Amino acid sequence: MSTDASVPLAKNEDSPRGFAFALTAYLLWGFLPIYMKALAHISPAEVIAHRIVWSLPLAGIVLIVLGRTGDIRTALRSPRMLAMAALTASLITVNWGTYVWAIGAGHSLDAALGYFINPLFSIFLGSVLLKEKLQSLQIAAIALAALAVVVLAFDSGGIPWVALTLAISWGFYALFRKTLPLGPNQGFFLEVLLLSGPALLYILYLEFGSGQGHLYRTGFADTALLLGCGLITAVPLMIYANGAKLLKLSTIGIMQYIAPTMIFLIAVFAFHEPLGTARMIAFPLIWAGLFLYSWSMLRTSRGR
Repeated sequence: MSTDASVPLAKNEDSPRGFAFALTAYLLWGFLPIYMKALAHISPAEVIAHRIVWSLPLAGIVLIVLGRTGDIRTALRSPRMLAMAALTASLITVNWGTYVWAIGAGHSLDAALGYFINPLFSIFLGSVLLKEKLQSLQIAAIALAALAVVVLAFDSGGIPWVALTLAISWGFYALFRKTLPLGPNQGFFLEVLLLSGPALLYILYLEFGSGQGHLYRTGFADTALLLGCGLITAVPLMIYANGAKLLKLSTIGIMQYIAPTMIFLIAVFAFHEPLGTARMIAFPLIWAGLFLYSWSMLRTSRGR
């Protein structure tokens, strides 16, 4: 996660304020499936369009308050930064779209699996693309995740595309986002700014062209939920961005399991999605891999 240029780099130590920020963000992300389930009758494309459009003013207000609007003007004059922001914006759109579809279509367990796999996929990417040396425990963790995917593929007769799409899109998003020389709030604003034009045109088409929009045609509940998409998208991201700067990387690494764990519990106990034999094998394999990954990370942190 990039550090906001307006704030000096924090010491490599945890702070109660940082923990509170990060915990709040992960809890909000953990409860997000309940909100998305309420929008299941609306197409994922329309939901994503509203997430983009209503996030833009919120992110803009934050930049004005922080006095960082000059960073955006600089970015808009840089073709390289615009190209990289367009790439990360495309990846986050794929991630959001897959997630929204998965929740609405009854695949919340696959979504949880995808976000459990994500940290292991990220260290795999680091090894392949950045030539980072893997420790033996990390190799074992990746192998367990791969075995879990094989189990699910064998059971279903095809790859678990929801989980893999979420893990891969977020993994590449995080990788490329690090190369964008902007703070987290500025980067998020630039991404939704680039996406807002097509998103707004699509909303206008649905409302006034095809007549299939849900912003004001289908009642107050739909209107409120769609307008709230900006809050549920922008607020956790910006809270997290500020919390991450005040915590050790190892602490953030452990806390990232909060949201997929909550998604898993909500899927099983609130949405009543069946686990099945394959998932009852795959999830423990993933959890074992995450334990090895976390142990390796904590051991490295203590050594430093």
